[in-house]
Amino acid sequence: MEWPAEASGVAGPLAANSGVDGRYLALPPDSYYQLATWGQANNAWIECALDLGGQALCRALAGAGLAARDLDALFVVSVTGVASPSLDARLINTLGLAPRIKRIPIFGLGCVAGAAGIARAADYVRGFPNQVAALLSVELYTLTLKREDVSMANLISSALFGDGAAAVIISGAERSLPGPEILATRSVFYPQTEHIMGWDISEKGFQIVLSPDLPALIVEHLGHDVAAFLADCGLARHDVGSWILHTGGPRILEATATALELPRAALEVSWESLRKVGNLSSASVLLVLEEVFKHRRPELGTYSLLAAMGPGFCSELVLLRWQ
Repeated sequence: MEWPAEASGVAGPLAANSGVDGRYLALPPDSYYQLATWGQANNAWIECALDLGGQALCRALAGAGLAARDLDALFVVSVTGVASPSLDARLINTLGLAPRIKRIPIFGLGCVAGAAGIARAADYVRGFPNQVAALLSVELYTLTLKREDVSMANLISSALFGDGAAAVIISGAERSLPGPEILATRSVFYPQTEHIMGWDISEKGFQIVLSPDLPALIVEHLGHDVAAFLADCGLARHDVGSWILHTGGPRILEATATALELPRAALEVSWESLRKVGNLSSASVLLVLEEVFKHRRPELGTYSLLAAMGPGFCSELVLLRWQ
């Protein structure tokens, strides 16, 4: 269900400065008032995540010309709910995935998990070049909202985050599927930065942790990390023809552009995704990738850098080449 920015219940200036015109809700608005406990909210998360996640995975498989039983491995990332058996196990039953499929549920990476999931799936198919893996991201932020929480972090997050799911197929070198080649990946962890972003978890559920120091941390580290990564691949920043970056929020995108010395136009797809659906945490960078793949595909041989940052605090970098 669509959630216009003016109906978000967020104070006017925060909503106006969020860069978000509209988002989507996992549930009808009135249903949220019936979720009195974390357990009820998490049960709703499981139900909605299976529905949205199943749809996203089926569309990704269809786009690649694959059947559900063709998948050899399934990576599932989320930071907005928990389940055991995990979502991947439940999707085996609902979608008819192969019983032999390898399941890799990942919790806790937050916004960085879209890029990290691609990197980990690429590691997998590098070891099994005749196999196909899928990455599924499901993030239902509205099911974590606390109406009684009037902290600035919660108000800002309430203006930015929305609900959604996305999936991507990653194939080994011996399988011929359309899309860019993953040339290299890099993980970077920033010591002593656990306080920057994440959740405080209590009997009431998830409470957002979001430090105002985050943009400064990005400006301090991201440019150097990207330059070092590219140099190790024999490239420089000017060799990158397109940038596929997590949407974050206006301050995050501005800090990213500053760190990478990029004009606003270079991050146009990320800004547009933020405006249309808000920040979908781990799913956001996958939506940006989808837009580039379907509508703004670079010329053959062009390098792209896919990147996201998240709790830890950390960054994940993925070097792509279009073929």
